[in-house]
Amino acid sequence: MKQRFKLLRFWAAVITAKCAIVILRLFKSGGTSLPGKLALKLYPQILDHLAGLFRVTMITGTNGKTTTSRIVLSMMEQKGLKVITNKSGANLSSGITTTLISALTLGGRPRFSHALLETDEAAFRTLAPRLKPETVIVTNFFRDQLDRYGELHTTVNNVREGISRIPDAVLILNADDSLCASLGRNAPNKVIYFGMGEGIYPESGASINSDAAFCIQCKSRYEYSSVTFGHLGHFRCPSCGYERPHTHVECSGILFYDSLGSHVEISGPDLRISVKLALPGLYNIYNALAGASFGLALGLDEKAIAAALSGFECGFGRMETIAIQDKELKMILVKNPTGFNQVLRYLLTQEKPFVLAFAINDRLADGTDISWLWDVDFEVLALMAERVRNFYVSGIRAEDMAVRLKYAGISTDRIRMEKDYRQLITRALQETGAGETCCILPTYTAMLDIRRILKKQFGLKEFWK
Repeated sequence: MKQRFKLLRFWAAVITAKCAIVILRLFKSGGTSLPGKLALKLYPQILDHLAGLFRVTMITGTNGKTTTSRIVLSMMEQKGLKVITNKSGANLSSGITTTLISALTLGGRPRFSHALLETDEAAFRTLAPRLKPETVIVTNFFRDQLDRYGELHTTVNNVREGISRIPDAVLILNADDSLCASLGRNAPNKVIYFGMGEGIYPESGASINSDAAFCIQCKSRYEYSSVTFGHLGHFRCPSCGYERPHTHVECSGILFYDSLGSHVEISGPDLRISVKLALPGLYNIYNALAGASFGLALGLDEKAIAAALSGFECGFGRMETIAIQDKELKMILVKNPTGFNQVLRYLLTQEKPFVLAFAINDRLADGTDISWLWDVDFEVLALMAERVRNFYVSGIRAEDMAVRLKYAGISTDRIRMEKDYRQLITRALQETGAGETCCILPTYTAMLDIRRILKKQFGLKEFWK
């Protein structure tokens, strides 16, 4: 009787959530979280039930989750697997519940064999034991939304606790991140490490930030033989000997690198490929390495891994490019100092003039504390100022962004404020010349608002597709 009651609650939760998804999407709402919230309210144990219906892969970390998810999805499709994934980026328990329920028939049977789930790093501790993943990919750890996540090591320990409760999962970890790599130490799990080869990255002037300058084991300062960005690189503690682990998948060469992408060599004991990546930036090379590591674990051959890496589609708002007549609009999500600095380094590779717009919000999903803007190296904008036609600031905290640009050395007569997103898009595109790019750098909720407008104007896909 008790088991039958649970099944009835499960079925009722599924039907309610599915009805909510249909209704919300009829009204052009994503329906990515509310249906899951309703299902969890009706049947709090529904995630435990759902987890048993799919073979689960989880991806977590501060930066790169969505793009890495897209690459991993390409790998799984190369293998011929039927996969459901939370493409919208709704990565808390409610969003993941919605995703899994959407993959069921009305009778509660799964229409997919596998589930690929991007997971918020703060929620990973409780979600991982419930979802029981076969594979977990951790991209990196950087300081992000201190008002929500707290101190960085708290986030790392939350993920560590989640991993400790899934000893059978294969871990795919960033070897160049001392925090991320530490998750594999003394763990019973099978671990696959990925990273950049010694000194092969194309950028110079890298400096180690304060996110993880000191040894996670003994608190001594790390020594680095090479650095890619932030605290990522070939590290070693001179006191206790903790050092970057040996990699199974490594970027062994960068043959070409510009504002459109890169051509890289990826190698390992069972892998050696040369592949063109459609997304620019060092951080996307790391995402590709994580994806290649997963492909290797999945049993794909070199040809299939190379095909998945060269053919994947970027996630919405993550270097998303929209062709508009004879010009293009590029939207790049920004959310923390390290990621923002990498976007600014990417802009340095732009050869043609461009318009640059910042849309900064401080809603809960963005992080209500925007003091992190002062940790971003906006001073590098002086190196590209002659190529920037104008600087626009928008969003709830437009004034704060304008002040930050002023102190970065940008002349105030070149900083234009436009809080109406429609007008921002119109004005910025009008100032963008033929063959040039308008770059919009929004925080998360600003990205959703701006993309909603762009969808109506230019017929983009819905963000949950």
